[in-house]
Amino acid sequence: MEAMNPRTEPRCRTLSIHVVTWNVASAAPPPDLSDLLQLSNLNLNLDIYVIGLQELNCGIMSLLSDTAFEDPWSSYFMDVLSPLSFVKVSSVRMQGLLLLIFAKYQHLPFIQVLSTKSTPTGLFGYWGNKGGVNIFLKLYGYYVSIINCHLPPHMANNDQRLEHFDRILEMQNFEAQDIPNILDHDLILWFGDMNFRIEDFGLHFVRESIRNQRYSDLWEKDQLSIAKRHDPLLREFQEGSLLFPPTYKFDKNSNNYDTSEKKRKPAWTDRILWRLKRQSQTNSHTPALPAPFALSLRSYVSHMVYTVSDHKPVTCTFDLELKPLVSAPLIALLPEIPCTMESDMLISYSLTTDFLSSPWDWIGLYKVGLRHINDYVSYVWVRDNQVSFSDRLNQVYINISDIPETEDPFLLFYYSNNLHSVVGISKPFKIQPFSFLEEDPLDEAQPQI
Repeated sequence: MEAMNPRTEPRCRTLSIHVVTWNVASAAPPPDLSDLLQLSNLNLNLDIYVIGLQELNCGIMSLLSDTAFEDPWSSYFMDVLSPLSFVKVSSVRMQGLLLLIFAKYQHLPFIQVLSTKSTPTGLFGYWGNKGGVNIFLKLYGYYVSIINCHLPPHMANNDQRLEHFDRILEMQNFEAQDIPNILDHDLILWFGDMNFRIEDFGLHFVRESIRNQRYSDLWEKDQLSIAKRHDPLLREFQEGSLLFPPTYKFDKNSNNYDTSEKKRKPAWTDRILWRLKRQSQTNSHTPALPAPFALSLRSYVSHMVYTVSDHKPVTCTFDLELKPLVSAPLIALLPEIPCTMESDMLISYSLTTDFLSSPWDWIGLYKVGLRHINDYVSYVWVRDNQVSFSDRLNQVYINISDIPETEDPFLLFYYSNNLHSVVGISKPFKIQPFSFLEEDPLDEAQPQI
């Protein structure tokens, strides 16, 4: 039950992160998203999904329904990912913009959601049809900012796009919450329908270049690439090579570029960028950084198989190598073993010395395969149902009448009210049914301890 020795040197670990951006054009989820989520690629061994959608259906009836229930896209992703041990960590929505983060449950004690934020930039800066939604978190002790955006459309509005990009960045200040400036965060992931277009080249040249897969012929006139050559801050955001066809604009339910009267010129509107914190040069007066933190790109692709929208989705898969700044959970949880339906469930837990508990902390009992943190079977407040407590060990119980009889495995999560995050999890365990404790067949007296 003791926490890891703080003097133990944490080993480097690699987290695989899959980022999705898709302007879904008010469409419902298609039947199969396995290609988008790379579910059949067993070599990826993903740890985290980051999913950003734009132009969700935000009609009045749809918004009212999504307020009372999960929106169809969130429900779909939870249905698909929860059997694979992924739990929804956080989400934020602003009209048609939605940002979701899923992680394998064993990472939850090392993910602290610090803040979520919406930054509208449409219609004089007050309407949320354009803008950005953001989730800020600590990942194994490092600051990570995740931004999903939808910038203004049309070829002529490039200056406005860049202004909105800057405005979203400027709005990410958290002085009152003791969170560093976003440019001091260790990692920024920024993606979405950025709406940058291909300048100068005519429609015929662009389509011929695409047909012959000469994508590099178009790069020099891509508006985002041009802007990065002139803007030092924007240049700090990296991007993989555009080795896939432009993702906009398609006729719906086809892979044909726009055949309407407007015949919009294809463009790479859907992008995924990242920025690592600038590291100052070390010298004799500046100690070297205590831990490595490196991001490497494994893939940057579009997914032509999906036709429900006039945009094609784009995904990035990263390997994030880091040396954890937090190497042990703040809480160690242990159910009584063996645990049976014969009596109340006894739960023991210990706290690290620097953890500040609250009467509003609670321990939840979950079936393995939970969708999100509120998907508990039962729970107990840590100051209720106490059996014993001390500086090192605490015990509480959950009434057995609140627990369904099932052979499914369970997990325990400790949720911190102060940190708004899970800070401890148990290993999976089973609760044995009543029939597990059978009478001795010889009816012999058993020794008592």
